[in-house]
Amino acid sequence: MGRILIQNATIFDATGAKPFVGELLIDGNRIAAVTPKGSGDGGASAGADQVIDATGMFCMPGMTEGHAHLSFENVTATENLITPTPEEMVFTAARGAKALIDAGFTSAYGASEAKLRLGVAVRDEVNAGRIPGPRIRAGGLELSVTGAMGDESKEHNPRIGPSTLINGPDAMREAVRMHCREGVDNIKIDVSGDPFYPSTPSTSTPMTFEEVKAAADTAHAYGRKINAHTRSILGSKYCIRAGVDGLFHCEHSDEELLDMMEEAKDRVFVVPTIDLFDALAGGRASPFGITPEIAGYMGIQPLIEESVRTHTELRKRGVRHLIGGDYGFAWSPHGTQANDLAHFMKYYGYSAAEALICATRYGGLAMRDEGDLGTLAAGQLADLILVNGDVLADVSILADPARIAMVMKDGAVHSISPALAARAPALEPAE
Repeated sequence: MGRILIQNATIFDATGAKPFVGELLIDGNRIAAVTPKGSGDGGASAGADQVIDATGMFCMPGMTEGHAHLSFENVTATENLITPTPEEMVFTAARGAKALIDAGFTSAYGASEAKLRLGVAVRDEVNAGRIPGPRIRAGGLELSVTGAMGDESKEHNPRIGPSTLINGPDAMREAVRMHCREGVDNIKIDVSGDPFYPSTPSTSTPMTFEEVKAAADTAHAYGRKINAHTRSILGSKYCIRAGVDGLFHCEHSDEELLDMMEEAKDRVFVVPTIDLFDALAGGRASPFGITPEIAGYMGIQPLIEESVRTHTELRKRGVRHLIGGDYGFAWSPHGTQANDLAHFMKYYGYSAAEALICATRYGGLAMRDEGDLGTLAAGQLADLILVNGDVLADVSILADPARIAMVMKDGAVHSISPALAARAPALEPAE
């Protein structure tokens, strides 16, 4: 792998420091040094095997998709997740993984997949170097309860949906253990209702606290993460009390819940997943049958308003947000997750630098308890991207594939633009 030196880049290290022009030395799969230009430490280049002149480039950590559904591709209805065979969907999930790393997302924090072992299979192939993709914490099926989100059956028409249905704490323990046996990293439970399931609206909480606690305790006993679909106030309180690691959505809140989340801010991550509602209310889903008028009937605009209120307050209280979530629908394809940066600024009041920290440093902390991912500093894992342009002046350029000049994961170059490669003729993407 050798030593690679990146020179003359504007470095955003995601530590909270201001960007600076400097150089960054990668040794193997770790960052060996990060040095401001003119600091007097010019010896790094002497030992470099390859040198990249990144003049005019913005160097930042690779991003993390904080609520990944790798196997969702052009989804417009749950049927798109039920009907395809597992064999077909392995290729779907592999394409999702490639789209993420191509877009500068070097990590994927798994939510759930259409079939149990899709995320596991793709993770293992990526780790073996046989297919391209980000670091993956693999999700499995959603764990839900009878009559709630994920239950696609009727008494006269039993269906197998993209979920495992449980009833009671003992059944929950068994389901979590089975997921752990199959290699799943991230367990996901459906605690609250959802606007796509009219019989269990977003304010409802079909899952009991005892079921949530059984899931969290069992996942942690196996050394896995536990995450929750939770939109309701009661559901989110259950999650905090039970020790859930990642909370997805969390639109509804009251003062007690906000206080609980603030108290837990050093152990939990929250993923608003606002792009889905932005797409539905803004008309991006109209070509696929969900017009803004239909979104109005679903109550999407009030949910956006609740999301703005809750997550703006959580930002002020220092709760760690991750970007991404519910991409893979026809109106929000994989590879466009960087749109969340502008959403975080528009809806929740983040600055550009703060939104980038959500995408990088906080994502790295969610991925690895070791704390060695998501920032550019000596000793950190070498996951980074070079972007053509000033990202802090316009975060939208991260959503333009043509602006992603280089993607590096674990010290290996995944992709490099022809123009940048011409400045480093010995450097080629990893096979």
